[in-house]
Amino acid sequence: MAPVQWVAAWVLLLSGCAARRTPVLPAFPRSDVRDCSSDPPYLPPTATNTSARLAALRATMRAHGAHAYIVPSTDAHMSEYVAERDARLGWVTGFTGSAGTGVVTQDKAALWTDSRYWTQAERQLDCNWELQRTTLVESIALWILEEVPVGGNVSLDPFLFSVGTWNSYSQALHGSGRTLLPVETNLVDQVWGDQRPPPASGEIYSLPAAFTGSSWQEKVAGIRQQMEEHVRHPTAVLLSALEETAWLFNLRGDDIPYNPVFYSYTLLTNTSISLFVDEGRLAAAAQQSLRADCPGPRCVELQGYDQARDHLRRYAQGNVTVWLGTEYTTYGLYGVIPQEKLLEDSYSPAMLAKAVKNAKEQELLRAAHVRDAVAVIQYLVWLEKTVPRGEVDEFSGAQRVDALRRAQEHSHGPSFQSISASGLNAALAHYSPSNGSSRQLSVDELYLSDTGGQYLDGTTDITRTVHWGVPTPLQKEAYTRVLMGNIDLSRLVFPPNTAGRVVESFARRALWEVGLNYGHGTGHGIGNFLSVHEWPVGFQSNNVPLAAGMFTSIEPGYYRDGEFGIRIEDIALVVEAQTEHQSAEEPFLTFEVVSLVPYDRNLIDLSLLSPEQIRYLNAHYETIRARVGPELRRQRLEEEYGWLQRSTEPFPLGSAAAAAGTPTLTALLAALLAALQA
Repeated sequence: MAPVQWVAAWVLLLSGCAARRTPVLPAFPRSDVRDCSSDPPYLPPTATNTSARLAALRATMRAHGAHAYIVPSTDAHMSEYVAERDARLGWVTGFTGSAGTGVVTQDKAALWTDSRYWTQAERQLDCNWELQRTTLVESIALWILEEVPVGGNVSLDPFLFSVGTWNSYSQALHGSGRTLLPVETNLVDQVWGDQRPPPASGEIYSLPAAFTGSSWQEKVAGIRQQMEEHVRHPTAVLLSALEETAWLFNLRGDDIPYNPVFYSYTLLTNTSISLFVDEGRLAAAAQQSLRADCPGPRCVELQGYDQARDHLRRYAQGNVTVWLGTEYTTYGLYGVIPQEKLLEDSYSPAMLAKAVKNAKEQELLRAAHVRDAVAVIQYLVWLEKTVPRGEVDEFSGAQRVDALRRAQEHSHGPSFQSISASGLNAALAHYSPSNGSSRQLSVDELYLSDTGGQYLDGTTDITRTVHWGVPTPLQKEAYTRVLMGNIDLSRLVFPPNTAGRVVESFARRALWEVGLNYGHGTGHGIGNFLSVHEWPVGFQSNNVPLAAGMFTSIEPGYYRDGEFGIRIEDIALVVEAQTEHQSAEEPFLTFEVVSLVPYDRNLIDLSLLSPEQIRYLNAHYETIRARVGPELRRQRLEEEYGWLQRSTEPFPLGSAAAAAGTPTLTALLAALLAALQA
């Protein structure tokens, strides 16, 4: 070997020893995002021209005396995902992310969203819009104070803002000389006009008893018992979130894509039950179920969906106390109840009861995850065969996994729009492909698949990141550290009544050690054939303490803008931990992972894993074999069964594990020589 080659070899070896450092790569131009500084401005084909829409909205604002108009991304029930009819922010901006706020003045427009959607916004916004990289109300209010003169009106639809958000805006503008002015006629709807999609019309149906944890009568009795035991003895509970009413009555619908809910409100009192819904859409069996105990205190009185506010106003005139959750109640409803007659919590008693699954609900969700694992394994096996032949793009991949899920028993389709992201698109945490804009999957790039299913017995959500070729050292290290975070949080033992935010850093520790991080939350609750993101469970500051019976996702990640993205997501059940000592009246808690798909062995650097982490992986793989293997064989999927056996082979412990992830000197020199000869 020539001297220069020896020097280069040593440089390569030293850089391998320092592989824990993240290299700084040069920036490069991006043609898939807008450039408003160029002349003329550059807009990618994914951007929406909003000039005419903004001009019409500004004219309507002037007619209502509004100097600024705030447009949220949610609907009248604070739903995370909304029907097309309620996608007002998407229509006026072109931005289709699930979280954001727009503000329009007479000469400016701005969108606020979080880091999951920054690149997506740059792809979809035209140059009429400023992108503000935060979601804080304080930031929105400061912008408004700069753009709206003293004496100006800041308008919004009070039925699209929660009580807390309204109060935040009110406080931020207080004393500024600007007036927060509710306008009950939605100005975007006025401009949207006849082009606005029609209201939902699908059937509302009863969930079969085999797929419910308890009858609706038992749930009503449980809520009423909480009312009796509360120190203030509320006379009524108001349910505004769509999933609350769906859960309470064991009813489902399809008013919002991917979410089996329907537009409704419920007012549950000590002696009566009022369900505000389009009665004509209720299936005959559903109506019969609701009226089974009529007359009497368990008889459900059906009223029109649009009658909820007037009924609540009349009820609030009596000697009553209304218990509600401010996170899901709009200011428009809240405002009709006198303050002294309110009992406010962040979440209603129904929302909290729904979060803790009983034994039957737990088994239902476990069963759903077995069949879901079958579909995902089928998909991964199919990808291994077809990607090397250049036959798959992001969109066709998403279609394939959705079809495989639909073929499973009790399936009601995907639980959200499938995220199928290759290469640089995987750096967008919530990227979803379209038929007109989709990258080819390649053996030379990371591929991130974040998908979920709706089944009669449960909702699923799982993310796997794979690489079919030779990943870079950074990709392999980042993946392994994301996996370490997933393992560390999944195997954690913690005291009862611990909030998720207290333990969330365990999912980030392995990344933090080398200066890496991710910008989204670490996990969220999940429903029994309900919302894929079910509050109030999770790891953020406004989530409730973890309790046995709660399900949450655990999903650390790492994203390198313009290059690649990694996320590993599992669903886990909070269970009692088996500890050597019991120092408290209540047992400590831990997690039982119910997602049952192996991780990509090609991306795991075993030298980074501790023996405890490897033992955890091996034990989890034994569970996967025991639960999914028989189901694969029952469905006669022998190829997938063989893949599962290979993918769940035990990992070696001790020095063998360390050696498995460390490149040999021969391999390093061979790579160097190949580079020099290229």
